Amino acid sequence: MTASGLPKRLDALHQLARAQPWLGRFTLMNRLLLAMAFLPTGLVKATGQRFTTLPVENPVGFFFEAMYQSGPYWHFIGVSQIVAALLLLIPATATLGALLFLPIIVSIVLITWGIGFSGTIWITAGMLLSVIYLLCWDADRIWSATSTVLGTPEGPKLLADATWFEKAGWLLGGAVGIALLLVTRGFLPSSATPRLLLGGVGAAILVVAGWGIGHLRGQRRS
Repeated sequence: MTASGLPKRLDALHQLARAQPWLGRFTLMNRLLLAMAFLPTGLVKATGQRFTTLPVENPVGFFFEAMYQSGPYWHFIGVSQIVAALLLLIPATATLGALLFLPIIVSIVLITWGIGFSGTIWITAGMLLSVIYLLCWDADRIWSATSTVLGTPEGPKLLADATWFEKAGWLLGGAVGIALLLVTRGFLPSSATPRLLLGGVGAAILVVAGWGIGHLRGQRRS
């Protein structure tokens, strides 16, 4: 076993993956997308709103109406989703957020599979794979005998080599994504959608341009 708590071969593979800049950004993208998925839906439940307008004659509508009528449990699910999303957005608590996300998304996958949510099962299964990936990324934090849930030993900073342009792009993109999903749940006016989409395009440009500038600077130094 290594200092990280992982077997030597796994530790070598883990360190190799951690050293890839594109995988670090892929990790950040996964955290942002999962947080975007949970924040709006969690707010719906936490604020005591119905999740769907499907009639109770429909199996899916019947299920969600029963969950809604549970009252405190409905609020608890929403709060749990919000907490998991916020933890994922904070680097120091991202591992804890992924751990909290895991049982929630497993239950959602089983529900969508059992009730028959048509294509939704593929979306929830993708979210489950995303969480598993994040747990693998933070495997040293989880498996180390000396680690804590807040991340000791400390993992790499995902954008340590990024320019300010790229960092601004990720921040803007995450905010725009969350805002767009809030629009779909009625927390923001639909009239804001065109401006948010424009902001998303701007965020993508900042990320790509910033990464390109950073790459060119690195080549010149070497």
